[in-house]
Amino acid sequence: MESLPLPQMRKAYGQIGAQFGGETIPVSEVRELQADGPDGLIPLRLYVPSQSGVAPHAATVYLHGGGWSMGDLDTHDKICRRLARAAGCAVIGVGYRLAPEHPAPAGPEDVLAAIRWLVAHAVELRLAPERIAVAGDSAGGSLSAVACQQLRGSEVTLRAQVLFYPSTDLSPASQDFPSRRENGAVPPLTLELMHALADPFVASFDAADPRLSPLRASDLHGLPPALIFAGECDVLRDDSRFYRDALRAAGVPVEYVEVPGMVHGFIEMAGVLPAAAQAIEHAGAFLCDHLA
Repeated sequence: MESLPLPQMRKAYGQIGAQFGGETIPVSEVRELQADGPDGLIPLRLYVPSQSGVAPHAATVYLHGGGWSMGDLDTHDKICRRLARAAGCAVIGVGYRLAPEHPAPAGPEDVLAAIRWLVAHAVELRLAPERIAVAGDSAGGSLSAVACQQLRGSEVTLRAQVLFYPSTDLSPASQDFPSRRENGAVPPLTLELMHALADPFVASFDAADPRLSPLRASDLHGLPPALIFAGECDVLRDDSRFYRDALRAAGVPVEYVEVPGMVHGFIEMAGVLPAAAQAIEHAGAFLCDHLA
């Protein structure tokens, strides 16, 4: 994919979920929303599963992957639907701004604004503002971790975080992670593609800033319980391992699942990989427990 121009790269990325994501799970309601953002409106998509019970509903904000440069509400529609059914809660996808058109910190800022907007409008959306979690894959996992850090101690209380193979360190220090060497040539996310996506996002910003590299945050105390998934053959495997260790050292409850043989992006292939469907079911049970 790194050999393609960005428009074609984005189109190719969209084909992954379309071809390998499996069936489109029916839900009782899908609503297109718009949140007020720092630079215009942020598109949101609200999913309410049929078994979600009486409103107000618990909710999980879902942040799509794609290296901060690809992905949108459509590429992760099937994942959001599966997660809504598995967790029995509402799921809200966020269409945050992408690089290179909008480099850091645009994406993280949009995510924070969207979550704050959802909490402020929870009553009219039939959501329970005190029962909200965050989840995401890859770059979306990074954004989920960042949201938990940035919103700690604010008017927003996140109850849990689910991180599917998150990027947690874009700083130069991460180049020494063993998984970068072991899995750097393993598709779909090779080191070359990782840089092609992440470098335009970082641009001239400080790559060690916790909004880009949550592993580099100086204080991880008081964050919500975490469920972290990693793939054994993923170039980002150690991003998950080291963030797990850092959270545990700070006293944050962490459940860690490293899936044998899995490569980066497996969660988007639930139609052909049983491990992906199982991971979403596992995440749903975790969210259900913490949002009860």
